[in-house]
Amino acid sequence: MNIDWDDIEEAREVLGLDERATLSEIKKAFRRMARKNHPDLNRDASGHQRMRQLNHAYQILLDYCSSFRFPLQKGPDAEIIDDEKWWFDRFGSDPLWGKSGDK
Repeated sequence: MNIDWDDIEEAREVLGLDERATLSEIKKAFRRMARKNHPDLNRDASGHQRMRQLNHAYQILLDYCSSFRFPLQKGPDAEIIDDEKWWFDRFGSDPLWGKSGDK
């Protein structure tokens, strides 16, 4: 997968996401923005263009997330987190889901 960080950063900004957004947060942000900007609901002349921009940003982030690579940032501090570490970063304090493989 060839990653264009400029596209990912732009997509993140379009959807108003943090660097460590989850897939669920990406989907929620897209739905929120789509409801607000959809041409059928918002009669603004720029609605079609804005929806194209939102769809493009959403697709870029979905393609990136399909490889489970987080966070959405580049540079020397960008750590590629394996899926188990990513899960425990978010749900580690949950009594049901936060238990590691050690039993």
